[in-house]
Amino acid sequence: MANSRFVYVTYIRTTPQKLWQALRDPEFTKLYWNETAQDCQWIAGAPWQLLTPDGRIADSGAIVEIEPERRLVISWQNHLMAELNAEGFSRLAIDLDQIGDTVKLTLVHEMERPDSKLIAGVSTGWPPILASLKSLLETGSALEVTRHWPKGF
Repeated sequence: MANSRFVYVTYIRTTPQKLWQALRDPEFTKLYWNETAQDCQWIAGAPWQLLTPDGRIADSGAIVEIEPERRLVISWQNHLMAELNAEGFSRLAIDLDQIGDTVKLTLVHEMERPDSKLIAGVSTGWPPILASLKSLLETGSALEVTRHWPKGF
């Protein structure tokens, strides 16, 4: 079966330690990821949830693999849209590689399903979120487009 796959690479002027913290800290993620917070113990096998500002579970799964400051793999299922939820679990992998004074962040979000609607959705969602993360770490200010939860969603 063909996979649906989204790949995004960016370079962020920061340290692996700061980026690792920014990817996991619920109060920090609220600043660049539409006011959402992650609930997780950040150990292999632990459940993972992405919570909306009003406390709904937007997405959930489990930590498949974790290597602090280097790699994070999460099983991921959407709960806000019935058609996306019906597709089942996808796989998100984030790899961090220090290159001089920057960190190369490689994100791969994929699903063993052709023409996945979830992957189509995340392919338009991840770029502004990661651009906002980059902006926040480099300038102290997140992008306006990702500061708040979308109205009516």
